[in-house]
Amino acid sequence: MPESLSALEEERRSLLHQLSQLRDFRPGSITATGGRCGNPRCHCHRPGEAGHGPTLRLTYKAGGKTVTESFSTPTAQRKAEGEIAEFRKYQQLSRAFVEVNEKICRQRPIPEESAAPEQGKKRRKRFSGKWRRK
Repeated sequence: MPESLSALEEERRSLLHQLSQLRDFRPGSITATGGRCGNPRCHCHRPGEAGHGPTLRLTYKAGGKTVTESFSTPTAQRKAEGEIAEFRKYQQLSRAFVEVNEKICRQRPIPEESAAPEQGKKRRKRFSGKWRRK
């Protein structure tokens, strides 16, 4: 059963309210990296050693380029995790907001056209090919 226009508008208001309640957010993901360092005498170069890591880093796109940031402290990592989680909420609310607006647009009645005749574009006269001489 299709939802009524008033119910859809109420849902849109609710989504707007939820969007306004979001805390700080940013896009990105946290990834773990590991590997071997450049020191050939380090333990990570010994056979059977796992290497260094995992080191957690924040990765995101800025200006069409991938940017990677390291965390200075575990607190900075937790802060970034919360901001990324909040961004996921924003994405979900944004998609729902667009969907409800599409439903509203489909259900909203078409406005009645006015009785006054509509003036069309004025058309240019075609050039006849003859120039008048004075």
